[in-house]
Amino acid sequence: MLKRLIAYPLLILLLFAFYKYGRNLWYPFYLRLAGKKTVSQVMEMYEKPVEVALSPLFAAKGLSYPPKKMALFVMKEERVLELWASDNEKDFFKVTEYPILASSGKLGPKLKEGDRQVPEGIYKIIGFNPNSAFHISMKLNYPNPFDLTMSRKEGRKNPGSDIFIHGNSVSTGCLAMGDDAIEELFTLSYKTGKSNIEVIIFPADPRKGPLVPTVASPAWTGELYKKIEKKFRSITNIKSSSKATGRGRSL
Repeated sequence: MLKRLIAYPLLILLLFAFYKYGRNLWYPFYLRLAGKKTVSQVMEMYEKPVEVALSPLFAAKGLSYPPKKMALFVMKEERVLELWASDNEKDFFKVTEYPILASSGKLGPKLKEGDRQVPEGIYKIIGFNPNSAFHISMKLNYPNPFDLTMSRKEGRKNPGSDIFIHGNSVSTGCLAMGDDAIEELFTLSYKTGKSNIEVIIFPADPRKGPLVPTVASPAWTGELYKKIEKKFRSITNIKSSSKATGRGRSL
């Protein structure tokens, strides 16, 4: 009897762990039984509630919904994703932000498959996955041309791939935003158009000061950080490390 009392809670704990952390193993079988969704079906589910939630935030900044251009700033150290938008391709405003519920690795760029690193750099969204094991997801174009150039120079044959912004609260090398947040980001990004969006991933918030590579980072990391700092300034119009809530406005 005592053994059973111990075994049952342990079994429940193991099943929960498998459900939460083993989704890549069991979810494909679930999809075979339940059937795959299309992007159109996902949009039909979330488009209206997301517009109700987000359009007032855009209106408060004087922006249309959806906007003409969008930038997503990912701050790894702060574990936050900021959403900036523009209607004229140059005057961007911060609309809102989301906490990053889970990521892995440390500060510094991604170098190879399996290093569990979230990459750093300037990326594009290249795909929308309505059947992700982590609810729904958006795929980034890692490795981008800069990543590939550095990889070739250093003789690294497999810099890795399959970097996503997704739902749920677990992740290895990707960005887990939670289901509610990814529903908003997925829907808004799809309506805005992936060609109109840039995703810039920073090691830390560049408003706090210059981005400094870690000791273990490759020699070219400083060059990368200058590029993403320049991109940040061009979008936000912030010329110093002062905090801001909108275009050039400090707290």
